[in-house]
Formats: sequence, structure tokens, C-alpha cells
Amino acid sequence: MATIAEQAPPQSDRVSRAGWYALTLVASAQGLSLLDRQILSILAPSIKADLHIGDSELGLLYGTVFSLFYALFSLPLGRLVDGWIRTRLLSICIFAWSIFAGLSAFAGGFTLLAISRLGVGIGEAAAQPSANSIIFDTFPRSRRGTAMASMGIATALGLGLSMTLGGVVAGWFDARFPQGAAGFSGWQFAFLVAALPGLLLAWLISRLPEPVRGGVDGIRSPEDPHPFRASGAVLASVTPGINWVSLWSRKAPPRQWAINLIGLAAIALFCWIMTQLTQAFSPRPPTDVLGAKIDPHVLQWSVVGFGAFVILNMFQSLRLTDRASYNVIASPSVILLIVVAGLQTSINYGVMGFTPSLLNRSFGLSQAQTGLQFGLLSAGLAMVGPIVAGPLSDWLTARMGGRGRVWLTIFSLGISPLFGIWTYSAQDLTSFYLRFSVFSLILTLWLPPLYSLLYDLVLPRMRGVTSSIFIIITTLLGLGMGPYFVGIVSDRNGGDLAQAIISINVVWLPILACLFIVLWRVNRDETTVLDRARAGGEPI
Repeated sequence: MATIAEQAPPQSDRVSRAGWYALTLVASAQGLSLLDRQILSILAPSIKADLHIGDSELGLLYGTVFSLFYALFSLPLGRLVDGWIRTRLLSICIFAWSIFAGLSAFAGGFTLLAISRLGVGIGEAAAQPSANSIIFDTFPRSRRGTAMASMGIATALGLGLSMTLGGVVAGWFDARFPQGAAGFSGWQFAFLVAALPGLLLAWLISRLPEPVRGGVDGIRSPEDPHPFRASGAVLASVTPGINWVSLWSRKAPPRQWAINLIGLAAIALFCWIMTQLTQAFSPRPPTDVLGAKIDPHVLQWSVVGFGAFVILNMFQSLRLTDRASYNVIASPSVILLIVVAGLQTSINYGVMGFTPSLLNRSFGLSQAQTGLQFGLLSAGLAMVGPIVAGPLSDWLTARMGGRGRVWLTIFSLGISPLFGIWTYSAQDLTSFYLRFSVFSLILTLWLPPLYSLLYDLVLPRMRGVTSSIFIIITTLLGLGMGPYFVGIVSDRNGGDLAQAIISINVVWLPILACLFIVLWRVNRDETTVLDRARAGGEPI
């Protein structure tokens, strides 16, 4: 049995100037999405003071509220990526999330800020599926590690600039206008400034030529005659409640109904148990949401349950409507790689979501100082890792196949938690920055090899929906759980953010266990991709 790479015609390693330009624009979109998503973390102390909320509520705003709609809409938008004009879709979504990001500037309470965050989540849901699909139809397999490293660099710049821009702009505005101006405070003005670059980028990407889907791999995908109908069907099939109408209309067998209803009951029971445990662990006063008083823990686990049910519905929908995609995406290597990324993302977002507040509380840095120092340091360090990991991933792939990428990921994620504990035990600012530098360099090695391996394990026409499944699972495990977990631990232990951040490394052992299973399985799953797709009886 041959792999996709072996069955495709020989590829040139050359990338055209237009290809590099396309990579620059889609990587910029990825960076901008992180900027608009992450800026909340540096502005958190001012938001807490103005809106009178705690770390748990900040975790909800930073992670849970955003992740609910980001995860849900990534699925239909990912399906649209696989059937419509990706450059046009990406430009529309950038414009939309930029408008919602600017809406945060007018927030005077939790509710409008939450609405802004969910709008940003919907818009950003298409960014990663579109960008990955465009890159893999522009770059040959031998250069994809480098291309994904570029995406990692853009992500690092977005993270760094979010803190630098947010901290410096908010600090300047508050110093210039101590009593505020035109109804804005510094943190509100920073949101407005962060939203502006997206309008220009949306226009530039709208003028980008659409690459041939599957052309680089020699497996040209047939044109989708009804991409919006298919995307709407995905949304209907995964949205809780409406999904039952979808199951009925597709004449789902009794076994599928049983799986769906028993799965829903199990999810509801799990979330009820977790709500009781977290309420007892870290009690919080009710939060005002659209005029209603809601316990933050009830909101958190309701969102988690919603997301888990969406994932169950998505896999059922794939099984009933696109068996070829289901057979390919449901392979052990693909699923475990996504789980690894989700667990690791919970560490990443837990760390980056609260480190600016830690520097403010523990070392006395101002908002502007934190943004300038930590933001620039984070951006610089996070660029170095992908610059090393991208070419190294390509070199290992040429010599060891997919297993080389897995070994690089095991190295990075296997030792990084030890350096994380060391970093957040620092007693002074200089020691913290030195330790964080080492920690960050090791931590950033994992993304290029894991991403490039994941999207090589599926067919070209399946990369959008794979990216969407990746997004919803990693969002649920990472963004939806990481900041919330750190927040409740911090509230429980009296605001000790260092220990709260260290505690998120509890997911380290499951990460390593999943990676060693992938190491054992990856060659087998890679060589059977086409066979499993053809067994589904659908076009590949």
C-alpha cells in the first residue's frame, strides 16, 4: 500500500514568488487572529477594576465565551473551506471579526464584552482552516514544515504584539487622559486600535488568487456544486436540538439515535458533576449575563457540554454523509494528534492568559511595562522555535517519515513542563525572564511537526473539515479549559497565579501517552489513507 506522497507525481521543491506572498498574507491573518484574541490578557487588570469581576470571570471571557462560538462555527465554515473560494471566505471573516473586536471598545459591562468575544470567535473560526488549506495547496510536501513554521512565527508575533500593543497603547492613553476621553478608558482604546489592521488585510486577501485544490498533491478535488448548502447542512447536523431533525431527515438507524441520546446523557452527567466539584473548590458570586444572574461554573460547564455534544454530532454526521472523510479522519493517529494539541493548548493558554497579570501582581510591573517587556520577549522567543523546528521537521521527515515529526514533538512536549515549573518558581524578575526564555524556546518546537503531520494524514478535500475538528477539540480542551482552570485555582489559593499556572501541567502524562501511541501507529495510518477513503464509497 502506498502513501499519498508515493502515489502523487514527483513534486518540485520550488515555491513561486506568488506562493510566498500568499503565505505572508494568510500567516498575517493567523497572527492578527491571535492579536485580537489574546489582547484581553494584558488588559485584564484594568478590565477587572472597571467591570468588578474576578479571575474566574476573566477565564470565561478569555476562553469559554470565545471558544463556544469559535468551536461551533469552525465546523460549517471548515466545510465551506473545502467547497468554496477560500481567499474570499477568509477576507470576509477577517473583516467581520475586526468589527466585533472593535466593539469591545464600547463595553461598559460583562455582557457587551462577552458579545464582542463571541463575535470575534465566529469570525476567527474560518482563519485556520482557510489558511492551512491554502498553504497545503501552494507548498509541496517537502516544504510544508517550513510553511507551518511561518504560521508559528505569525502566531508568536500576534501573541507578542497583542501584549505590547495592548499594554503600551492602554498605558499611553491612561497617562494622556487620566479621566478618560470621549467615553473611553485606556483598555477600551486599545481594543479599538487592535481592530483596525484587519480591515486592510481583509482587502488584500480578497485580491489573492485562489490555488487549485489538491493540485500540488496531484489529487485534484472535484468542484463542489453546492458548498453553502453543504455548509448549512453541517451547521444543522451539529447544532444541539436541530441535530435531531437532521438525524430524522437522513433516516438514521436506531443505533445512531441510541449513540446520540446516550452520549448526550453521559455528557450532561459529567458536566453536572464537574459543576458541583468546581463550585465547591472555588465558589464565585453569580455573573450578570444579559440581565440574568448565572453562576460562572454553571456557564463554564454548560459551554463545555455544548461543545462536547457538537463534537459527537459532527462525527455522526460525517459517518452518515461522508463515509470517506469519516474513515480517514477517525484514524487513531489523527484523533490522538488532535487530542495532544488540545491538551498542550490548555497549557499554552493557561500560561499566556495569566502571565501578564502575574508580572503585575508579583513583580510590580505596570501594564505598559508588562506589554513592552513580556510582549516583545514572547514574540522574539516564539519566532525562534518555529524557525528551528520547521526545517528540522522537514529534515526528519525526509529521513524517518512521519515518525521523525513525532519524535520532535515528543522531545518538545516531554521536557517543557519541567522547565515551566522551574520558570514559575522564580523569585525575581530577572530570573523569571531568563528561565522563561529557555522554557519558551523548548515549548515552541512542537507546532510545525504536529501540524504538518496531521494534514498529511488526510486527503486535500478533507483538510478544511479536519482543521475544523482540530479547532473544536483543541478549543474545548485548550482555550475552554486552560484559562478557566488557572483562574479557579488562583481564586481558590488567594490569587497565587504562579502556583495556579504550574498546576495546569497536570495534563503532561496524558500528552506523552498519546504521542507514544501515535509513534507506534503513524506509519500504518499513513500508508492506508487512500484505501480507507475508497472504502467509504465516496469521491476522494
